[in-house]
Amino acid sequence: MDQREILSKVDHTLLKPEAAWEEIRALCDEAVKWGTASVCIPPCYVGQAAEYLGGRLPVCTVVGFPNGYSTTQAKLFETREALAAGAQEIDMVINIGWLKAGNAQGVLEEIRALKEACGEKILKVIVEACLLTREEKVEMCRIVTEAGADYIKTSTGFSTAGASFEDVELFAQHIGPHVKIKAAGGISSFEDAARFIGLGASRLGTSRLVRLAAAGI
Repeated sequence: MDQREILSKVDHTLLKPEAAWEEIRALCDEAVKWGTASVCIPPCYVGQAAEYLGGRLPVCTVVGFPNGYSTTQAKLFETREALAAGAQEIDMVINIGWLKAGNAQGVLEEIRALKEACGEKILKVIVEACLLTREEKVEMCRIVTEAGADYIKTSTGFSTAGASFEDVELFAQHIGPHVKIKAAGGISSFEDAARFIGLGASRLGTSRLVRLAAAGI
């Protein structure tokens, strides 16, 4: 698998809190140049980025980010506002505390509500796998599948660890046939990216691969 094929599966990402519009615009330019799947950016820049890109590339943004404990209504508001501004993909963070407390149904209903708000647009569900037990990861595969979301995503990149090969392999074994996998957080080489894809990931959340390609590495 060559670099261009790998980059076509990348959500070129910049979510650091100090990100300024000039950096977001540069991210968009890089994403177009290298043919990434999307740009994944903070909600406050969605409208500007969508206008700047003019349909050349999908805009992805995050909801309930990074901790996931916003109320469902707050997440719905964020989602609807982002879609109205031009987002075509939403990456939401689950309520991890609900899952830990045994409120799987609440987690499922929240994801289902956001998917209904997204309609035909893509919803990716961030489960923050580094904070979950194996049993909770398997349970999230069931929940994401049953809720009708499009992707299960490993990580925000803002917690104790990012994507792992083991988690992607586990997800691939337990998700339903309509659910895809996004590996995100800590992907720092094309070799690792290719391995994630080989294990079942259809998307990669990273900013490093474009920089490596630009540097000829």
